[in-house]
Amino acid sequence: MESSSPLTAPRRSAPLRRADIPPPLSATRRASGAGAVLGAILDHGPVARSTVARLTGLSPAAVSGHCAVLLSRGLIREGQETAGPRGLGRPHVPVEVDADRYLVAGAHVAVAHTTLSLMDLRGRVVAEERRPHVSTQAGAVLEGLAARLPGLVAAHGTGRTVLALGAATGHWVDPGAGVVVRHPQLGWRGVAVRDILADATGLPVHVDSHARALARAEQLVGQAATRASAVLLFVGAVVDAAFVTAGVVHQGPRSGAGNVAHLPVGGPADGDGASPCVCGVPGCLQSAVAEPEMVRLAAAAGLRAPSFPALLERALEGEPRAREVFLRRARLVGRAAAVLVDMFDPEVLVVVEPGAGRLPECLAALRAEVAERSWVCDDPERRVLPSSFTGSVLATAGPAVALGALYDDPLGPWPALPAVS
Repeated sequence: MESSSPLTAPRRSAPLRRADIPPPLSATRRASGAGAVLGAILDHGPVARSTVARLTGLSPAAVSGHCAVLLSRGLIREGQETAGPRGLGRPHVPVEVDADRYLVAGAHVAVAHTTLSLMDLRGRVVAEERRPHVSTQAGAVLEGLAARLPGLVAAHGTGRTVLALGAATGHWVDPGAGVVVRHPQLGWRGVAVRDILADATGLPVHVDSHARALARAEQLVGQAATRASAVLLFVGAVVDAAFVTAGVVHQGPRSGAGNVAHLPVGGPADGDGASPCVCGVPGCLQSAVAEPEMVRLAAAAGLRAPSFPALLERALEGEPRAREVFLRRARLVGRAAAVLVDMFDPEVLVVVEPGAGRLPECLAALRAEVAERSWVCDDPERRVLPSSFTGSVLATAGPAVALGALYDDPLGPWPALPAVS
């Protein structure tokens, strides 16, 4: 059930009535007036400029000015003139995001593979391509991504212009510097991802952690309840998190926010055959639920799966041992989720984990753990949610970094766009 909070109003396809319009966004939530206008058009378009003014709290004159610039940059377009309800009222020309002219590209670097993708300005993935690593050496990975991008654009870009490239990966990422500070599984330390990719592609490049990227994607085109207050828990080969407070995705003074991998959840200790963790804490979240541990546990139960995707496929087919491995994971993730809910008391906690997204019994088990262990979450069915992007998580993470930057500052220096006059 959706929250009734004005900041979590569901997206609408029908025309808005005045009573449906939530209060204006607070100044802390909008990076720029133009960004607020573009975001309101994304949410509600096709929409009248007068409605955008009420949605954003900006004056009608300011909205008209911002719309004129956004039109000149090709980010929005006008629809056909319409009259008011029942033909009454002054006719207006609605505006909507133009998804036919531009794209953003995205690169996600996982432990075992890379995902290259394209996304339109409404947040829809247009194309994706995944390839396993030949080498995890940073230069080889990043140069390989850059080399593949022109082919993907030629095959799926349909004449549209790519505005920017977003890059996402796990662990500690500094968006301001465009650097992967540390990624233990890849062996990366201080990798200047932004500079390397910008030099190789000629595009503006934006870099962030995949958890923060997915939290921003939820705010833009996912679940409305994540707009103001949320925790996003990412569980894959890497385990990390992102935190949304007052509408802003928190980074921390050193961009290190989100390191929850080593929360103790009481999984098997190293002596039980569990994969050892660098943190030295027996039964930490990372060692207990990461993808390699899932494959190891399945093998211990007599189910040989060559990879985590193969194990997931067996679970989706109904194989009992595979499903039990995912249920175990859901219960342990639920323990961590309960801690995070109690620590931050967010409006919602979004779990990015394929079992929670695709196996109903796993989501139920996870919520049951939260209900049993949390002191503040009395409604886990409403407050603990699966990702909006199950099935396309990695294809969404990379371009969401660039898309978030565009919606934050659509009048900024985007070389492929006409200059702001």
